[in-house]
Amino acid sequence: MLVPLALAGGWWYFHERSLPAFGQLYREYAYITNGKSNTVTVIDLRTFQPVRTLQVGTEPTGVAANPKRNEIYIVNAGSSSVNVIDAEQNKVVATIGVHGRPYFVDVAPDGHHAYVANSGSGNVSVLDLDRRVVTATLRVGASPGLARVSPDGSTVVVTNRADSTVSLIDTAHIAVRSTISVCMNPEDIAILPDSTKAFISCATPGQVASIDLKRDKLLTLLDVGRSPVSLVLKPDGGELITCNFGADSISIIETTPNEVLSSLLIGAQPVRAVVSLDNSRLYVSNFGANNIAVYDIDLGRVIAVLPVGTHPDALALSQSQDYLLVLDSGSGDVAVIHKRKPTKLEPSEYSLRTIIPVGMQPNQIVVKSFLLTKPAPLP
Repeated sequence: MLVPLALAGGWWYFHERSLPAFGQLYREYAYITNGKSNTVTVIDLRTFQPVRTLQVGTEPTGVAANPKRNEIYIVNAGSSSVNVIDAEQNKVVATIGVHGRPYFVDVAPDGHHAYVANSGSGNVSVLDLDRRVVTATLRVGASPGLARVSPDGSTVVVTNRADSTVSLIDTAHIAVRSTISVCMNPEDIAILPDSTKAFISCATPGQVASIDLKRDKLLTLLDVGRSPVSLVLKPDGGELITCNFGADSISIIETTPNEVLSSLLIGAQPVRAVVSLDNSRLYVSNFGANNIAVYDIDLGRVIAVLPVGTHPDALALSQSQDYLLVLDSGSGDVAVIHKRKPTKLEPSEYSLRTIIPVGMQPNQIVVKSFLLTKPAPLP
């Protein structure tokens, strides 16, 4: 059955499809922070329907899921706080105060601690997620934008935007162990799966810094395109992709020798990207073109360009990898793109399944899938 859908630029049609069978205890939700609405929208990815709108703090930005428990964490830049959402009930169960103008939160692999860089106060808040309290506040550089935990949980990498440095926090001793000068305006962070290296994007000079996390030293600066605003690693860690917002391109870096393999035009103002778990597909949101580019990593070329809403930004893949969620920051919605096996009747590999309205100025999205710890109550 063809179902009409209103979308910027005209009407689109998608095929209504039956959903796969799920166990009664299975849940899969997407959580979207709406910066100007002071809310979080919860979308049920079994039905692609919004199921809850939660009031949180002022100017919610970052969102992260706990890998070990069914909790979601929301960072509120305006109210300098972190909300804890119980994913089984989809309600806010706690609020933790931090310091000035936090934007992102990252959770340690063991699920017990989280780290928040407070850009307005030059420090990092260490959160005990078991007790839901701040256990330490560590002074770092000026205007820290992002704090990211290494996969082995031993190091937190912090980008200090205003003084062109990176701080390395030793999680065992809860102390800053090193500060490294990198390039101007360090922003995004990517850490290899084996926790040996970190890569830092620097928007102003169009460079990526490679840092040795075992010896705490800068290895090299790599020239990429103008304004590399975000980084994404292939799941195997072999290659790193930069979104060069000012150059309308992506650059591909081989991580072991620290070499830029290639750069190619991808679309107007690429801002975010995500790689499929099988390392085969790269999805890039082109903020200035209102579309998504699909890059086949094995073929080394763009194989599809998919129109979405206005100013697409953050991306997430469903647990099955069959659905790409595109957060449209300008139009305040989430586009759901279906990846399917082509058939004679439907030769295209990708189709727009639906568009879901959320709140004003949506910022970030995270997907959480889990089994309920106890059966849900009967309606």
